[in-house]
Amino acid sequence: MHLGFGELLLIFLVVLLIFGSSKLPQLGDALGKSIKNFKKATSPEDEVSPKKLEATGTTSSAGTASAERTAAQKK
Repeated sequence: MHLGFGELLLIFLVVLLIFGSSKLPQLGDALGKSIKNFKKATSPEDEVSPKKLEATGTTSSAGTASAERTAAQKK
């Protein structure tokens, strides 16, 4: 199923009539974010998860240092 220029133009005009010109940028933004999140969720993760870090015995001190600074600032 291939959509030509005429079909795409017709779809755009129908969407324009339904939602109006003021809503189109918001719809485009939401669609773009949805596609980005979908691609991110379906791609293989290269990062090491926290569970893997705990299993190897490696911990990050960045989170604890940040929490200590925040606690010190509150005092």
